[in-house]
Amino acid sequence: MSAIVGQRVGFGTTYGFGEFAPERLVDDVVEAEALGFDMFGISDHLHGEHATLETWTALTWAAAATERIEVMPNVLGLPYRAPAVTAKMAETLDRLSGGRLVLGLGSGGYDREFAAFGLPVRTPGQKVGALAEALEIIRRLWAEPGVSFDGEHYQAREARIEPRPARPIPIWLGSYGPRSLRLTGAFADGWIPSLTRLELSQAVAMRDAVRAAAVAAGRDPDQITCAANVAVVFDAKRSPTPQVVAGGDEAIAGQLAEIIRAGFTFLNVMFSAPEPRRRFALEVIPLVRDALAQS
Repeated sequence: MSAIVGQRVGFGTTYGFGEFAPERLVDDVVEAEALGFDMFGISDHLHGEHATLETWTALTWAAAATERIEVMPNVLGLPYRAPAVTAKMAETLDRLSGGRLVLGLGSGGYDREFAAFGLPVRTPGQKVGALAEALEIIRRLWAEPGVSFDGEHYQAREARIEPRPARPIPIWLGSYGPRSLRLTGAFADGWIPSLTRLELSQAVAMRDAVRAAAVAAGRDPDQITCAANVAVVFDAKRSPTPQVVAGGDEAIAGQLAEIIRAGFTFLNVMFSAPEPRRRFALEVIPLVRDALAQS
């Protein structure tokens, strides 16, 4: 089992915000590991005027440079890659990294990106259906010697991957709508919304929906990691907003402790430069843990 599946408090960092500096990728992930972060994530936006790295290639590069920290695409846009191909990609990276992959998946929220690449642009309902089909194909390919599947969006004909994964690879979904939240509760190992898009009260209501769906599916809801992507800005003069955690060390720690107490036990934090990441690890994380210990 992945070390971060469960209800312990964990902290990750996501690469790719702020200045585009691919030459710093290895230094950034090595430092993140040394600072004690639990996860290193990379977002999946391949089209646009802002410079980016291809997510899976960069994630593999990051995993090869480290030994302990887990890696996650945060999150893969489903239309970019066929589910059966994603299943094999995940098996290989998880094996080569020594079991350090968390497979983050999303149905694809930015239609213009997929349209630009000539990929399917689906309605909201179709996106949920495609995600459900993809989950079935991926999980079956990981577990069965041959898979045939005839869905509305995806097909497979006696597909197989060898070797199959050495362990159950965790899947976290970046989902928001009612149907996709039910899908998350029924089938996923984790849920990772972005609090840059939601107020905390909205996220809490969605979390309740995920957990209710898990119970309805006969699952233990405590086995689903409820995580959150969080933007942090160090600025003692700046007031926080529902989308941005801001202030000095103690103010930021207090806001993050509130998010964790609300049920989000894994925080994936976005920084614009290396220095705030160092300050967060050295100054803020201990304050958060102290605050939680006193709760």
